[in-house]
Amino acid sequence: MTDENAATTSEGLVRSGGRVIVGVDGSASSVEALRRGAGIAERYGATLAGVTAWSYPDAWHGYVGADWSPEQDAHEIAAETAQQVFGDALPSWYAPEIVHGSPAFVLIEATKTADLVIVGNRGRGGFAGLLLGSVSRSIAERAHCPVLIIRGGDSPAS
Repeated sequence: MTDENAATTSEGLVRSGGRVIVGVDGSASSVEALRRGAGIAERYGATLAGVTAWSYPDAWHGYVGADWSPEQDAHEIAAETAQQVFGDALPSWYAPEIVHGSPAFVLIEATKTADLVIVGNRGRGGFAGLLLGSVSRSIAERAHCPVLIIRGGDSPAS
């Protein structure tokens, strides 16, 4: 699908001044999702939020290393991804959002106030051979707004 086709399929989904959210986890497909979201938000005069969720690992026992912080990792991932898409100057209509919680829950909640949610088909974890990751599948099933799933460079079928 070309960018021109993607903009056409978003016709009527995003209102002028609306809100587009993108799941950002640093994977190639989330970088592509942010690029696509930027084009759509700019075209329709919408705001764009790059949402990065963070949480402690399930096996967290309170100590992994004195310098490790999953929240700090989330901030770094969000900044690096935004830099890849926008360069050093972030547009005024873009804002990163770093939120504590599971990625699927955080993004599904965010869809309650969005015109469109965009996610990559595969994140950083899981099994690379699957067509959809668990987060993109959950969002496709439970979102409160239209969903656009982007295949990125790390997808086996790209």
